Amino acid sequence: MGNWAGGWVALGSVGGFTGLSLGILGLVLAGVGLWHKSVLAIEQGRTFRLVADDAAACFSTDAAGHVILRNLAAETRFGTDSRSMIEALSSNVLNPGMLLLRLQNEAETAGAARHDVPTRTGTLRLAVHRSGPDRYFWRIDEFTTSSGDMGEQIRVDRPAGDAAGGDLEDVPVALMTFGPDGVLRSANRVARDLMLQGELRSMLFHDLFEGLGRPVSDWLADVVAGRLPGGTEVLRARKADEETFLQVSLHRFNDGGRISVLAVLNDATRLKTLEAQFVQSQKMQAIGQLAGGIAHDFNNLLTAISGHCELLLLRHGREDSDFSDLEQIRQNANRAASLVGQLLAFSRKQTLKPERLDLEDVLSDLTHLLNRLVLERVGLKLSHLGQKAARPLLPIRADRRQLEQVLMNLVVNARDAMPNGGSIEIETEPLTLAEDLKRDRASVPAGDYSVIRVKDQGIGITGENLHKIFEPFFTTKRVGEGTGLGLSMAYGIVKQSGGFIFVDSVAGAGSTFSIYFPVFNGEAPKPAEPETRRASARQGEGVVLLVEDEAPVRAFAGRALRLRGYTVLEAASAEDALAILEDSTLEVDVFVTDVIMPGMDGPTWVRQALQDRPNVRVVFVSGYAEDGMSEDQARIPNSVFLPKPFSLNDLTTTVQGQFH
Repeated sequence: MGNWAGGWVALGSVGGFTGLSLGILGLVLAGVGLWHKSVLAIEQGRTFRLVADDAAACFSTDAAGHVILRNLAAETRFGTDSRSMIEALSSNVLNPGMLLLRLQNEAETAGAARHDVPTRTGTLRLAVHRSGPDRYFWRIDEFTTSSGDMGEQIRVDRPAGDAAGGDLEDVPVALMTFGPDGVLRSANRVARDLMLQGELRSMLFHDLFEGLGRPVSDWLADVVAGRLPGGTEVLRARKADEETFLQVSLHRFNDGGRISVLAVLNDATRLKTLEAQFVQSQKMQAIGQLAGGIAHDFNNLLTAISGHCELLLLRHGREDSDFSDLEQIRQNANRAASLVGQLLAFSRKQTLKPERLDLEDVLSDLTHLLNRLVLERVGLKLSHLGQKAARPLLPIRADRRQLEQVLMNLVVNARDAMPNGGSIEIETEPLTLAEDLKRDRASVPAGDYSVIRVKDQGIGITGENLHKIFEPFFTTKRVGEGTGLGLSMAYGIVKQSGGFIFVDSVAGAGSTFSIYFPVFNGEAPKPAEPETRRASARQGEGVVLLVEDEAPVRAFAGRALRLRGYTVLEAASAEDALAILEDSTLEVDVFVTDVIMPGMDGPTWVRQALQDRPNVRVVFVSGYAEDGMSEDQARIPNSVFLPKPFSLNDLTTTVQGQFH
């Protein structure tokens, strides 16, 4: 934006311009209407001549703030030899340089900006419009506190019968005027091109716009009656071929003795689209955080439920009458754990074990299972486009089990979308993007990708549902036919794996889900060499310090370890655990601790305890994923991670592994 600290040096002044005094144009410039970005220099000069005799001070500047043109009012108010507007405003505005810079930055982004500065006698209104490449139009109005209603002060003088707006015809801003009854009185050329396909015809305000949440004619009536000073709203154009949004500013004025309303229009479709994308992104992020929090709490509950069920099963054989009931509890707890896993997948907080994968091998191994998922009336075809083009499908890096789950979910969805039969095609293709691919709310960086597509010939997805299908619990299926978590889980796994997933669909003609995985050029990891460990205790021997703030989980884990013969010390918090360890004569072999607890968290207290007991091994447990631990926290020597919900055998096997 240039150096504003030095002020706005006037390079020249233009005074005494001839031209029609146009109060209505001054009103436009004082509003928040946005100048068209492609204004040519000649149009700027023509427009500036229109305000030569305007009562408000008007300036044209370059991006550095240097004055190019100024009208007679600017010379009178600020002097012909004043070095800058900053100097002129310094008596009324605190730190004018920062204010002017901020307004110009806003105008650069939004097209226009305005700020009212209270003064001793009233209000100083600064308005700026981006009038062309590196050009800005400034207007300074002064209102006194005794002036009454500003809407009543403004008067438009123009030749009688000039219903088209006279010299306003070529102003590069879309302008319309309406009567108190909402009837369109005039529209300049830009407005006609924008709203009326170039023609001028009789229409009502509510025929042109909608979208306030109340009738737009009520807004117009409030402005006409003076109940509202005007203001700006973003409205939808009613009769546009494509969805179009307009920023509409209304201003009440006296038009030759009759009250009228001036509408200043600016195309806001792009801004509205960006706003909708931002809101959707924020919503998805909030849902993800909520899903992750719910999953954490449910994992604690499921650990306690399934754990105590396992303890009961240890005392009941198959011949026992209660065995089948207990088995039902265990199985349903496992089903619930699977649903929670899908929530964690959507929120991208599940633990992945990525490896180097060849997609052709993965799909070849998975085909048999996928064929079992589809019904007899649905066919399944696998094709590798790269083979036809003699171009290999390069490997990717992902969790094999989770990738298989994504493909199974997509195939099941495709099957359900074809109740009358059809064919599902799974297609792979090596793809190189020469430049970034921007679609939906994502930007896929340029580079090499291995792409998987799942195509069906089903009922398709309607336009209003297309942007919702990856949201958790959204489903078009009937109650009992699905949870609405399958696609959200697929979305989360793909995103957490560094990939991108998109959908293309035509209602009644089928859908195509495309997954882009970046090519993995690294080597397959070598098997880790066995770690040299201390001499192990016999199974069931050793002392375990169990730290868990959830009492039911702590009770189950404690009983499970004791049943395997371990000596278990229990603590409900990190602080309690450190208090126990103050006894230097106490021997402890393994810490089993929750990661997230009130007060001090697991990694923090463990790091502190290991200063005096460096040889103790650690088992971290959590309802969140392992990557929920920060990188700093995860650097704990001799430690492993056990996700919740865990079974009795999971827990005891993991603890025993720390002794080997």
